[in-house]
Amino acid sequence: MTKRKLVIFVASDSAGETGEAVVKAAAIQFYPNTVDMRRMAYIHDRSTVDHLLKSAARENGIVVFTLVVPDLRDYLIAQARQLQIKTIDLMGPLLQTLEGAFGQEARHQPGMIHPLDEDYFKKVEAVEFAVKYDDGRDFTGILQADIVLVGVSRTSKTPLSMYLAHKKFKVANVPLVPEIQPPDQLFTVSKDKIIGLTINPVKLNMIRTERLKMLGLPGNASYANVDRISYELEFAGKVMSRIGCTIIDVSNKAVEETASLILDRFRSK
Repeated sequence: MTKRKLVIFVASDSAGETGEAVVKAAAIQFYPNTVDMRRMAYIHDRSTVDHLLKSAARENGIVVFTLVVPDLRDYLIAQARQLQIKTIDLMGPLLQTLEGAFGQEARHQPGMIHPLDEDYFKKVEAVEFAVKYDDGRDFTGILQADIVLVGVSRTSKTPLSMYLAHKKFKVANVPLVPEIQPPDQLFTVSKDKIIGLTINPVKLNMIRTERLKMLGLPGNASYANVDRISYELEFAGKVMSRIGCTIIDVSNKAVEETASLILDRFRSK
């Protein structure tokens, strides 16, 4: 089967996170086909809609939108129909159904899902924490973190940290490298807040080889060497066993799936 790639524009009169999450969840069902997602957020006028549709027409893309302002939503649908651009309205049908069920009209106010309340500031704080203590930049973060991720390079530590940060967890992640002594903090904090990430060596070889290609480097570098990878994973496994932490195999898991396993563990405490 020929691998295909679709361009999908996610349009919103707010941040666009809802639409992007839905598209990602749907797109993963068509692996190995891929989606090139273009988020266009905070659309508040018709000229921006025109710009969006012009780009979508040029790329032969699909427009997925979560516009809650009726005027903009109707305008986008009408213009897209004229240009023969495929559109998917994620919010409109749901709002109409809820209006009927509640017996009242929706507020049609963008951005209500992201109020500047305590939860919002906790999320911002957690994201800033994840950035500051990413990839072992400062081991003191291990002591302050809610969750500590450990693993060899390319086991999704950084994207997992950011995903969990958006769930308001302060996450530090630490790379395990045979030539570098693991920080003492890993063995002094509670093992219950440490998650070890492991992966199949063949899968990791594929990931690292692709990474080298993206960087314009030769694929036979030691970073992607199977023997080197096995050595790193063996070292990491010993460190994790010494810590006594929970270990998750991320070989065939999307970031969202691994994050869900971690969240289930920490929310059940």
